[in-house]
Amino acid sequence: MGPPLKVHELIRVIRSVKTQNEEREVIQRECADIRSSFRDEDSLYRGRSVAKLLYMHMLGYPAHFGQMECLKLIASPKFNDKRIGYLGAMMLLDERQDAHLLITNSMKRDLEHSSPIVQGLSLCTLACLGSTEMCRDLAGEVERLLRTSNSHIKKKAVLCAVHIIRKVPELVEMFIPVSEELLGEKRHGVLYGAVLLVTEICLRHPGACKRFRKLFPLLLQKLRQIMSEYSPEHAVSGVTDPFLQVRLLRLMRVLGQNDESVCDAMGDLLAQVSTCTETQSNAGNAVLYETVLTIVETKSASGLRVLAVNILGRFLLSNDKNIRYIALTSLQRLVQSDNAAVQRHRLTIVEFLKQSDTSVNRKALELCFALVNENNIRVMMKEFQRFLQTCSPELREHCTSGIFLCAEKFSPSKRWHIDTIMETLITAGESVRDDAVSHLIQLIRGASELHAYIVQRLFKAVREDIGQPLVQVASWCIGEYGDLLVLGSCEDDEPVQVTEDEVLDVLEGILQSHISMASTRAYTLTAIMKLSTRFKHCVDRIRRVVSIYGSCHDTELQQRAVEYNALFKKYDHMRSAILEKMPIEDKSVEERERSGESHPIPEDSRPPPVNSHQNLPASVPPVSQVEDLLGLLDESADNLITRIPTAIPKTTQIVPNGGSLLDLLDETLAPALPPLVVYNNGGLNVEFSFVRPPSNPALLVITSCATNSSSADITDFQLQAAVPKNIQLQLQAPSGTLLDASGTGSVTQSIRVLNPQKIPLKMRLRFSFSHNGKSVQETCEISNFPVGTWQ
Repeated sequence: MGPPLKVHELIRVIRSVKTQNEEREVIQRECADIRSSFRDEDSLYRGRSVAKLLYMHMLGYPAHFGQMECLKLIASPKFNDKRIGYLGAMMLLDERQDAHLLITNSMKRDLEHSSPIVQGLSLCTLACLGSTEMCRDLAGEVERLLRTSNSHIKKKAVLCAVHIIRKVPELVEMFIPVSEELLGEKRHGVLYGAVLLVTEICLRHPGACKRFRKLFPLLLQKLRQIMSEYSPEHAVSGVTDPFLQVRLLRLMRVLGQNDESVCDAMGDLLAQVSTCTETQSNAGNAVLYETVLTIVETKSASGLRVLAVNILGRFLLSNDKNIRYIALTSLQRLVQSDNAAVQRHRLTIVEFLKQSDTSVNRKALELCFALVNENNIRVMMKEFQRFLQTCSPELREHCTSGIFLCAEKFSPSKRWHIDTIMETLITAGESVRDDAVSHLIQLIRGASELHAYIVQRLFKAVREDIGQPLVQVASWCIGEYGDLLVLGSCEDDEPVQVTEDEVLDVLEGILQSHISMASTRAYTLTAIMKLSTRFKHCVDRIRRVVSIYGSCHDTELQQRAVEYNALFKKYDHMRSAILEKMPIEDKSVEERERSGESHPIPEDSRPPPVNSHQNLPASVPPVSQVEDLLGLLDESADNLITRIPTAIPKTTQIVPNGGSLLDLLDETLAPALPPLVVYNNGGLNVEFSFVRPPSNPALLVITSCATNSSSADITDFQLQAAVPKNIQLQLQAPSGTLLDASGTGSVTQSIRVLNPQKIPLKMRLRFSFSHNGKSVQETCEISNFPVGTWQ
């Protein structure tokens, strides 16, 4: 047989074939020849065979059988063989395969080789596929090469050191002294790598920041030198060395966090970079964006922060969608701290809601929600309603949720609040949260002065179209306030005048419509039943309608109709009381405390002291307040104890000759356990609260509450937990996976822990979520649980 094909000859043959099948035949034939040469230990053409194999690997064909040949080439003393071997190792091997560990000794010998070119091959391979074990074994040789005088080797060694720190963070202190020397380098490639290395060291080992802050004047000098001296060799689109500028700004941002002296030192230079950098190219925009991030994430002066917002405002006017998206994302991070400066660009941001790009729409919508306040709520709500009519289906639910939250937080009046939610429900259709109907009903219940206006507006809406999502709310309101609808007196400009029969015609139409859902029919049948106590002349008609649905195929509707028929026949004397209007909810204790209201107890309703016996007859023992609260006492003339306000005391007093309510129930409450913050980082806060049921002392019920105080939403949130083998753990389903930004929402999850042996409780938690477009996974271990959780 003659010599095998050369690489360029194989490429020519493959390119000359006309079909995919012919190409596969050529590849298979050549692979068979290569395998034969490998079996024959043909060292003369081994490099040529591996080179051809790498070309076939690039075409997508399997080449794993050449891995061991790469190791043999690396061990060869010939440079040509080493070059092909190292190239094959970088392409065919990775740290997941054990075979890559076999080249560690060869790489160590090559790092000590006298030829810089061979050292460079070994450094490139280590930086490409070095595993944790390999990096730990070769870190000393890399640190030695960082001190060499050869700039070519030093540049490769710096990048290799960055890879080692990322793989083995505990080796970071080894590279700190040499990194300080490298920052003084004048050669461009070495200086760039040195800045990258120092940035990685500060991120992995925050304690090193203090040492590098001493060199901060040197960094400022380097950046000023780049800006003042134009270097055609490193310029990109008229911007001098944008890559090194970005790296220097990023290092300055890391060093400037939580250090006001550093922030003051770089303030003038950041202002100079912001005003002198060209904005007509991507290179200049990259430098400006890094400058904005440096200003935002450090304690910069207020004037600089306003300048950063103005730069982002210029980005909003760019024709490049990517730059506009970056500007919207960055402004969202600034809106909490510099709201007034961001508000000046509100009109421009609102215009992005009219664009066709969905990703830009989403970011603009989130930023617009963050800009809403008491002064612009009416104007912004009109824009949201206009956007809701034209937005894509995947944004509609997000938009409606934001509208509900803004309306609840900044509504100028109850009527405006209710009108806004009703209009949103009509526009959004089915793209609303599941609790939207119940939330609107609760709002309507509390607005007693608007009941007539609301029921008339809802009646007109469903009379025109019974296919809208407001039908359930309208049915409930007509059932509750049908008498106000018939009276026709409200503040509306055109009050509707209807009769009882017309109201029933509309409700029967909803019941009989084929587009009505089962839940809507249930609402409507209940509303018709309630009208039997509101209307005077249509009771017989209502009774006939209810009796018809007693044989309905829908079991829910049938059950309701049967129960309502029984109410007509057997319990007609109780019908008015059972179907009376829902009472208006009083303010909760927390709302009263927030509003500063107080409700003093009248003198005639205040209870006497528990230990005061002079007003009690001898036959009546003193009684605890909790028993009186729950109505366990008689209200006869013999009982002289006065009712007290509905507030359960924190502790139950033990009364002689009589037990407390807890004694009556034969239970004792477990002592309250303090909550525990188990995780707080990057805006994510997770707090555990504990309950131990008295009936099962070995059981601990933990309620996890996760909140998000950052400026961006956290999505796909998931909590996983593990405990020692002697403890059993059960995770219940969470309340959701979305954590709204700025602490506006939370996700709760119940964790049940069974610890019959009462061993000290330890738990390992893993949080996985998406934040700012990145997938994050954090792990923590908790061993400081309160003693009461396990003893």
